[in-house]
Amino acid sequence: MSTKSEHGETNSAVTYEKRDVNTRAILYFLGVLFLVLLVTFASMRGLFGYFSETQKLGPGASPFDNSRVLPPSPRLQVDPAIDLDSVRQSQNEMLDSYGWADKATGKVRVPIDRAMDMLIERKLPVRQNPPVPQAAERAKTEPAK
Repeated sequence: MSTKSEHGETNSAVTYEKRDVNTRAILYFLGVLFLVLLVTFASMRGLFGYFSETQKLGPGASPFDNSRVLPPSPRLQVDPAIDLDSVRQSQNEMLDSYGWADKATGKVRVPIDRAMDMLIERKLPVRQNPPVPQAAERAKTEPAK
């Protein structure tokens, strides 16, 4: 193939570059890509067919059915702030009221303020014998030899 120069002359030595595009490699890549896609499609079709046979989901939901089916537990909280307030309120009621903690053993529940007053009235028990110091504490108190 020849090209014309600016002056209208034809040069037969100037031709286009034939090595720029490797059409064989592009066609090979497209063929491999097509085969990979075909294998992927066939394997997914088989996998979904297997799942539809082994895991029956039952009849589809009716668009006219308005019943709400709750998911199995544990469920997500719809409004965590309200849930936290109700838990705190029930705990505060328990802390600020009288009641049985364990009726069989005779343990009772007393409000916190009353329990602190009772503790002040009766005073804490005092240990008669001082505790025996541990080896590390004895090493600090004894002079080094």
